[in-house]
Amino acid sequence: MSTHSRFYSVLFNKCPRCQQGDFFVTKSAFSLHFDRMHEQCPHCRENFTPEPGFYWGAMFVSYAFYTAYTLLTFFIFVQGLNVDLDYYLIGLTPSLILLTPYFFRLARRAWLTIFISPVPQKVHPAER
Repeated sequence: MSTHSRFYSVLFNKCPRCQQGDFFVTKSAFSLHFDRMHEQCPHCRENFTPEPGFYWGAMFVSYAFYTAYTLLTFFIFVQGLNVDLDYYLIGLTPSLILLTPYFFRLARRAWLTIFISPVPQKVHPAER
């Protein structure tokens, strides 16, 4: 995957502008402080909170991830493997709860990446 792709920054916790600085403070989505973000990119100083309430839209992106996950697992387990629907729903609920930090982080990175395009050249802190 190219490092100048929008998907690169979403999948690998990188700044959408320079794709070198980390977006979230912790690397793991499953740490206690999974929601702590840098206010600016440590590398290029891109502002990660453009305006108050900006990440409200990420809630809808998160909803889309949950829906896609639910549909995908439904077709795999219920339609493909003929798992009983009751057992599927019993297993789905804890998996959605466990995936909440991951989808939270993924949705925030995806939402910001929609509005900030990557810069192909390397941006150094002295340039900003």
